[in-house]
Amino acid sequence: MTYQIKKKMKKEQNRSFTARDFESIRAQLLDTGRTYFPDKIQDFSEPSVGGMMLDFAATVGDSLSYYLDHAFRELDPSRAVEPENIITHLRNAGVEIRGRAPAVVSLQFQITVDAEATNGIYLPTRSSMPVILAGTQVSSFSGVSFTTIDELDFAEQDLDGNFVADFIVATSNTDGSPLTFYVTRSVIAVSGEEKTQNVAVSSTFVPFREITLDEKHISALLSVTDSELNTYYEVTSLSEDTVFLKVKNPDADAVDVPNHMRVIVAPYRFIRRYDPVTQLTTLRFGSGNADVLDDDIVPDPSELSLSLFGKPTVSRFSVDPQALLQTSTLGISPKDTTLELRYRFGGGQDHNVSKDQIQQIDSLSLAFRRNPTPTGSLLARQTIQVTNPESAGGGGPALSLEELKGLITSARKAQRRVVSREDLLARVYTTPSEFGRVYRAAVADNPANPMSILLFVVSLDAAGQFTTTPDSLKKNLRTYLNELRLIGDAIDVLDAKIINFGVKYSVYVSENANKVQVIQDINSRLATVMNRKYFNIDQPIIVDDIVNVIINTNFVISILDLQVFPRFGTIEDRQYSSATFDFEQSKTKGLIQPNRGSIFELKHPGFDIIGTAF
Repeated sequence: MTYQIKKKMKKEQNRSFTARDFESIRAQLLDTGRTYFPDKIQDFSEPSVGGMMLDFAATVGDSLSYYLDHAFRELDPSRAVEPENIITHLRNAGVEIRGRAPAVVSLQFQITVDAEATNGIYLPTRSSMPVILAGTQVSSFSGVSFTTIDELDFAEQDLDGNFVADFIVATSNTDGSPLTFYVTRSVIAVSGEEKTQNVAVSSTFVPFREITLDEKHISALLSVTDSELNTYYEVTSLSEDTVFLKVKNPDADAVDVPNHMRVIVAPYRFIRRYDPVTQLTTLRFGSGNADVLDDDIVPDPSELSLSLFGKPTVSRFSVDPQALLQTSTLGISPKDTTLELRYRFGGGQDHNVSKDQIQQIDSLSLAFRRNPTPTGSLLARQTIQVTNPESAGGGGPALSLEELKGLITSARKAQRRVVSREDLLARVYTTPSEFGRVYRAAVADNPANPMSILLFVVSLDAAGQFTTTPDSLKKNLRTYLNELRLIGDAIDVLDAKIINFGVKYSVYVSENANKVQVIQDINSRLATVMNRKYFNIDQPIIVDDIVNVIINTNFVISILDLQVFPRFGTIEDRQYSSATFDFEQSKTKGLIQPNRGSIFELKHPGFDIIGTAF
């Protein structure tokens, strides 16, 4: 008996769980086979059947170990590589995923209006001045479409009774008195095409119904209604029961405060989800059935009171305020209806058209609200013109998954408010695309006001080069950030100063080197390393980066001379920024540090990189 126990113990093997690769797994399996199956299989060499079985099992174990490690890495947003997992991390962190950003532009409309004399002063006839309604569409010479987002009333007056619009004399009578006036006003417009998509919804109730829109890069949902004329509102989360509506201000202070804000209950609601892989947008509705739910959709406060049984008198009752904003339905899911979806789509940096490029009116929505004369209304209609005195800006590509991953940490800390600098930058880069998007932003203290923060921004033009951010985009950014900032904080949005520069060098190369080819290789590598996408506001130029590129190029022996010099104004028909900068005085410890609120740009690499080989 004792002999049998000892024999059995000799065959016991201490199991190890540290084997994770093919070789270690196979070695452990080999030890197991030799310990427990010595009488069954004697040959475990590679060409044998036993060796083949060990290889198969080790391969399976190696694969499982790899996928286990991979799955564990995917739990970390910073190390995740699978697009589906990255998107899940982004949504869990509350990062707004949007497609291409449309451009924003300030349009200037001009009409001709007949003159009238009031108390001996000639002014444009107010009754002949029309209202250009929101939704008017114009286009540039390159075919980019823009749509106005607000009404434009030429006859609007301030509190003192003066016209808000600008006007100058167009034609005069023989006695010099004005006959007609040119009247101009500006309005904000965004780029992109508008589309109406009708979707028939079956009679089968589906909780959390999803509908995918046809077009890519949806920038704005203009309206979602069903056949019963119910309006569905976009929310950031289906648990939100209320939404804010913008209502036009009818009071006298409408010039300063154009809109009022109203809160309404929104049982019909949806969230919008953008897929960066397919570039399509999906609407997800709630889980409630409007046919069987009534009070659950909009809670009745009287039903939330807690009755106090067993008492002859009731002095008070308790109501849970949180219950007034909670429903078990998370909104209504549409069924047995037809949804009408109006949206705007498109965008990109090619929508940043230059100034004076928008002159075509494609669809004009015009209204006269003050009983004009037929002659006056006809004159205004026939003479209306449009242009853009400033370049459009804000249009940009959709953020890549890698760029979005960098926003996860900040978004988790932000919690839909702006407290820290990281919060501010996270909100700037995730501004809803319908407002336009800046390309780079940086935050700095305001030395004049400790309660104020300076936010420097820069945008891209149609050619993908740095340009000043349009005023309309900065205004939209201020409005958006104002809803998230803390009370008492102030955020000043300023233009970053663009500093254009060039690189001039000379190198000593090997005797057998092709000097032309060496210079081409250096220039190409420098253009890649000094690309504007690698620069941020307030970021210095590291001189050693330039040195490493040059010295590590084939056939280069040494660097004879290296200069970083300014480019500004107009040079051989090439336009540069007007900003000047002393590179030599700003060089310290191998860094060229820009002034606060500035950004470097190698604008024309083919001309701004000058090399000589000896």
